Amino acid sequence: MSTEESIEFAAADGYRLHGSLQRPLRARAVIVIHPATGVPERLYLPFARFLAAQGYAVLTYDYRGIGRSAPGSLRGFSARMRDWMEQDVAAATRASAALYPGLPILAIGHSVGGHALGISDATHELRAAAMIASHAGYVGSIRGWTERLRVRAVLLDLGPLLLRCFGYLPWRRLGLGEDLPAGVAREWIGWCRQPGYFFDDPALQARSRFGDKKLPLLVLGFTDDPWANPRAIDALVRHFAQCPLERRQIAPADVGARAIGHMGFFRQRFSDSLWPQLQAWLDRQLPTELSAAT
Repeated sequence: MSTEESIEFAAADGYRLHGSLQRPLRARAVIVIHPATGVPERLYLPFARFLAAQGYAVLTYDYRGIGRSAPGSLRGFSARMRDWMEQDVAAATRASAALYPGLPILAIGHSVGGHALGISDATHELRAAAMIASHAGYVGSIRGWTERLRVRAVLLDLGPLLLRCFGYLPWRRLGLGEDLPAGVAREWIGWCRQPGYFFDDPALQARSRFGDKKLPLLVLGFTDDPWANPRAIDALVRHFAQCPLERRQIAPADVGARAIGHMGFFRQRFSDSLWPQLQAWLDRQLPTELSAAT
């Protein structure tokens, strides 16, 4: 049994972030879920409730400019994608540690949330982490020429025009997710044009940041995901030079499903198949006395 409550916490620069906390009766560890680009925290709530039923306290939240952490208008709002990875991820990790001092902290990163595990200094505070559909986002790595052309047209060609017209990226009008702050979109578009993705951005120092991480990582990919395909996943995770990595590539048929894709893992329909697999891996990362559900 667990309870759910709204939570608010501040990043180091003072920006207020909003999220939800799942509180089990007795928590054996804390899990922070870092979202994908333009994905509000509500996608992750069913999975967070599942984990809470297994004895985990779980923090979900929205990055600045997204969902409940967005201002009234994104016009003129200053935020970059690196602010998500550097500021917001660290703030969520610190908030988790403050709420449950002394308990192990684990993290689950979806897409850019997995990127943040390599970028954020707060990763050093984690016992272990899982990356779901995380990949280097160079458009040229997308599998399938039709999808590759579609993303080039919508993101790289239309995206800059929409930014000039609206002052932000109006993703919702296109049915592609939450609207994105202009600085986030510009940085993301720039990285997606580069064969090395953000590893080609010298200001981010991504290679050295990834290289100094040492925690166990579970890396999940799905065979029907054209973006986080094995080539694109490899281009990201090979930079975790000191991390013990476990790679799993899962086909929908492996779990009796027709599709999983880039977003599907967190859908309720996988509560009896994919979710217990990840929970079992998380359990194994805990000290023996905490590894069994309470």
